[in-house]
Amino acid sequence: MTQKRWLRIIPVALIMYTISYIDRTNISLALNPKISSMMKDLFMDDEMKGRLGGIFFIGYVLMQVPGGYLASHWSARKLVSLCLIAWGIFAIGCGMSQTFRQFEVMRFFLGVAESAVFPATLVLLANWFNKSERARANSYWLLCQPLAVAGSAPITGWLLGTCGWHQMLILEGILPFVWLPLWWFIIRDQPREVKWISAEEKNQLETALKNEANDLEPAQKISWFQRLSHPAIFVMVALYFLHNCAVYGCMTFFDEGLKGQHFTGLQYGLLFAMPYAVTAVIMVLVSRHSDKKNERRGHVAAMYFMSGTSLILSVMLLDHFWISYAFMCLAIPGPFAAMAPFWAIPSETLPRSVMAVVMGLVNAFGNLGGYAGQQFVGWMKNEYHNTTIAFNTLGAGMLVCVALAFLLPQSARQRN
Repeated sequence: MTQKRWLRIIPVALIMYTISYIDRTNISLALNPKISSMMKDLFMDDEMKGRLGGIFFIGYVLMQVPGGYLASHWSARKLVSLCLIAWGIFAIGCGMSQTFRQFEVMRFFLGVAESAVFPATLVLLANWFNKSERARANSYWLLCQPLAVAGSAPITGWLLGTCGWHQMLILEGILPFVWLPLWWFIIRDQPREVKWISAEEKNQLETALKNEANDLEPAQKISWFQRLSHPAIFVMVALYFLHNCAVYGCMTFFDEGLKGQHFTGLQYGLLFAMPYAVTAVIMVLVSRHSDKKNERRGHVAAMYFMSGTSLILSVMLLDHFWISYAFMCLAIPGPFAAMAPFWAIPSETLPRSVMAVVMGLVNAFGNLGGYAGQQFVGWMKNEYHNTTIAFNTLGAGMLVCVALAFLLPQSARQRN
C-alpha cells in the first residue's frame, strides 16, 4: 500500500504544482532585458519590474483561507480542477497582453486562480499520509518548486530567444489544460474512494489518520477565534512572510549577478536553474532526516541559517563571480528545504477542524512576502543601482527566521 500511495498521489500532485510554479518563475527570465524585450515592450523600470513580479501575490491572498476550508469540507480534487482551468486562462492572458496595465491585471487574476491550490493539496496529502510520512510527502510534492525552475528555466530561456515572451507565456499557459484530465481521473480525496488498495489497507490507514486527528482535538470546546488567535500562528505568519521575501526577491533579481557576464539565453537559463537543482537534492535529504528523527523546528532553523549566511557571503564576494554564484547555490535552497518540516507542524499540532484554515491563513499572509520582497528589491535597485543592500537585508531576514523557528509549536511526541 505504501508504495502505491507514493507512486499514485505524489507524482500527479507534484507535476500539477510544477505547472503552477512555472507560471510564477518564467516571469523572472522574461523580465531579463538581456534575453527578452518584455521590459522594453511594456516601458518598465526596475521598480515596475518588482511590482509586476509581486502583484501575483496580492491576488494569491484571496482564496487561501476559503480554499483550505473548501478542500477540507468539500473536495480538494474538484477545487484544484477548477483552479487548473482558471489559471490556464489567465496564464494565456498574460501572453496576450500588450500593455503593462493589461499584464498587471492578468498576473493579479493568475494569483487569484492559483491561490486555493496550495492549501487544497496540503489537505489532500494529510488525507493520504500519516504523521511519520508527512514531512517526506510534503517535501516530495514541494520538489515541484525547485524542479519547475531547474527544468523549465533552460526551456523558457530557449523559447524567449526563439519566439519571444508573448509566445513563451502562451505556450507554457496551455500546460494546465494538458494536465487537467490526468488530475481528474487519477486523484481521489480519500483512500476509501479508490479500488487499487484493499479494504483492510484502507481501514488501517484511515484508522491511523482518525486516531491522529482525535489526539489533537482539545478536551474542552474552544472557539474558532481562540484557535486562530494562538500566538504560534502569528509566529508562522511572520516566519513565512520573511521566507517568501527572500525566495521571490532573490528569484526575480537573481539575474543581476549574471548581467556582467556574456552568456546566451540558454546559458542564462542553465545558470538560473542550477541553484534549484541543488535545492531538490537538499529538500529530499532534509525531509528524510526530519521524519527519521521526528524533529521539525531544528531542521527549519538549520536551513534558514544556511540560507542567510550564504546569501550575505554571496553579496560580499560579488567581485569573484563563481565563488559568489556558489554561495547563491547554497542560499536559495534554504527556504525551500525548510518548507517540508515547517508544513508538517500544523498537521501535527492542530485539530483537523482548524488545520486547513490555519494553513491557508499562514500561506495567504506569508505569501504577501512574495510581493513585499520583490517590491523592496526593485525599489532598492532603483535607488542604489545594485542589489547589495537589498540582498543583505533578505539574508538578515533569514537569520531572524532562525530565532522564530524555535518559537514554533511541537507535537506532544516531539516534546517527550
